[in-house]
Amino acid sequence: MDAYFDDEPGYRIRADEFALPEINLESDEAQVVALATRVWDHARLAEATTDAVGKLTAAGLDLDLGALEIAQPRLSADEPSFDVFWEATLSRRPVTFDYRRPGYDQPLTRHLEPWGVVRYSGRWYVVGQDTDRAEERVFRLSRVVGSARMSGPAGSFTVPPGTDVRDVARRLAPATPAEEAVVLVRPGAGAMLRRTASRVEADVDGPDEQTPWDRLYLSGGAQADELLAFGADLYVEAPAALRAEVVARLRAGVEASTG
Repeated sequence: MDAYFDDEPGYRIRADEFALPEINLESDEAQVVALATRVWDHARLAEATTDAVGKLTAAGLDLDLGALEIAQPRLSADEPSFDVFWEATLSRRPVTFDYRRPGYDQPLTRHLEPWGVVRYSGRWYVVGQDTDRAEERVFRLSRVVGSARMSGPAGSFTVPPGTDVRDVARRLAPATPAEEAVVLVRPGAGAMLRRTASRVEADVDGPDEQTPWDRLYLSGGAQADELLAFGADLYVEAPAALRAEVVARLRAGVEASTG
């Protein structure tokens, strides 16, 4: 405060009272955070991971983003209710929503304390405490009807200590047998697909002769959204329905860009 100038009132904060503690990550751990920037198609989550990479770089960690070009996994979160459940999980606020169950003519209103949102078997689920039934439950986000609504103040509930939302989803989510998918990928592409493939045939004939191709057998099936992210580096051979969906989506994209 200076009596001779009309400055706005201000204050000082000691650096040691607001600065983050020293970040101690191994090189491979930091690279995992960097990889997340390339995984998310969801705008808000992609922004969050990009900010995290910026902070790690500012803290002096050497992140070679160019070395991540060979990793091409993509995750989308297109369900309209995803943001609501994600925010409610972070703020610990209950959610009310209408849910369509197989075999029911009308959706049912449910009340949930969400513990987490998890991707399982190619689908997004929210895991939490169903307060109507006083039991832990999982709900598939694609079956949420209309707008989910948060209620109550932040911190309205706590997640039971030791809860593993992915484990809960594995235990409670319905089994979804998937037809085996067979795809061709170029060498060096499809790292995530290769990890989950039940069998890989190297150096096989493909749709073009620009490079050799590898044939991957995906016993757990595959989703069109995940395969489309590989672009010209992937070719779907089977099943026919999956191939038709991928082709239709690609044609729609071409028409939209040229129309």
